[in-house]
Amino acid sequence: MSNLEVNLRTNTSRGSNNILRKQGMVPGILYGGEEKNELISVSKKNLKVLLDQENFLSNVLKIKINEKVIDVLPRDVSFDVVTDEPIHVDFLRMVEGRKIILEIPVKFINNDQSPGLKRGGVLNIVRRKVELKCPTESIPNELVVDLEGLDIGASIKISAIKLPENVTPTITGRDFVIATVAAPTIVKEPEKPAEETAEGAEGAAEGEATKEGEQQAATDDVKKSDSEKDKKEAPKDKKEATPEKK
Repeated sequence: MSNLEVNLRTNTSRGSNNILRKQGMVPGILYGGEEKNELISVSKKNLKVLLDQENFLSNVLKIKINEKVIDVLPRDVSFDVVTDEPIHVDFLRMVEGRKIILEIPVKFINNDQSPGLKRGGVLNIVRRKVELKCPTESIPNELVVDLEGLDIGASIKISAIKLPENVTPTITGRDFVIATVAAPTIVKEPEKPAEETAEGAEGAAEGEATKEGEQQAATDDVKKSDSEKDKKEAPKDKKEATPEKK
């Protein structure tokens, strides 16, 4: 449980709040329980450290006002649209015995001990947070899912997660899925468009026709060469070629 020191403020004007922000403070409000609402301010530097935690909005904090320490829950943070810096924060007093609805982050452990993931399977996370109804004194920081021994096709449901006493999901009536161990994704090479296939076939046909034409031309050249050779070897004088009469 984190500790955060805050200061009381009395002036609620926009000008006074802007002065606080220039001084590195973030104005806020503390409400809930039987006590009246209190206007507060908190160090922006300290607040940003807490904001970096994934479970900030479900993490009970101890804040100190003067000499008084109380348990609170962050309920809302406003940010500047240009700088993305926090400009206002709301805290809810924790009253014992009351219940509150929160989104609790899910944490997965022992990934390296899952046979399915070792064989190339994929952890398909369906819910990264689960909405729960919790007593203020039993708010879990996170829900832990142990992947040890899980093979491809395994499904992790809310019933497999051990919840604190009196903590229940807001979704009732069904055992909803938190995550699954899915088979590896196989990427198939996209089929070529019909136009490209037709062009390829046409090109192949043209190539075959060209090849046949070249072969025919080569054959004709050989025949022509043989014909010219025969002419050269034939007798020039018909008289020489005619046998003598006796």
